[in-house]
Amino acid sequence: MVTPEILHRDDRIVVLDKPAGLLSVPGIGPANRECLSRWVQARHAGARIVHRLDRETSGVIVMALDAEAHRDLGRQFEQRLVEKRYIAVAAGAPGDDAGEIDLPLRKDLDPPTPAPTYIVDHVLGRPALTRYRALRRDVDRTRLELRPHTGRSHQLRVHLAAIGHPILGDDIYAPPHVIAMADRLLLHAATLSIEHPGSRQRMTFEARCGF
Repeated sequence: MVTPEILHRDDRIVVLDKPAGLLSVPGIGPANRECLSRWVQARHAGARIVHRLDRETSGVIVMALDAEAHRDLGRQFEQRLVEKRYIAVAAGAPGDDAGEIDLPLRKDLDPPTPAPTYIVDHVLGRPALTRYRALRRDVDRTRLELRPHTGRSHQLRVHLAAIGHPILGDDIYAPPHVIAMADRLLLHAATLSIEHPGSRQRMTFEARCGF
């Protein structure tokens, strides 16, 4: 197991840089028991998960160290008071240097893989909004800054795939030639901004992008 890096720790919260390939919470079966939350709980009894990152997504994640902090942070996520910034490398080149992807999402009831997947559905989907900005354009790919306004499962991956620019290395939503363009999913949670559940101070945490 690649050891997570602790970015910040106090008596109410712990903030970590989750490595790609590590589950946020235990999955189904003994082979998927190793995860970030268990690693933290082994060092801080009572630590509670607040939000998740996909297994293959790296970057900033916060956990609460007591029940009150857990409730407060959960409220912040629910009320969209948390600011999140991601870095991704997508196939091709979006036409605009900046824009919005406003496409409703729902869970796929007939998934192509054993793991849950999500699709765009304009009738039954839940609202989902992603803002993007191009940071660098290359011949066959674009480095993007992504700011999700909503926090739907797989939102960034589905949104970029839906507009024809899937994330490199995405083994669920990208075609084979785009999967082969990277040795991992090129999606990283670069910064996370929250209000500290104790001091009420606005705090921003950053994890270095490794690609």
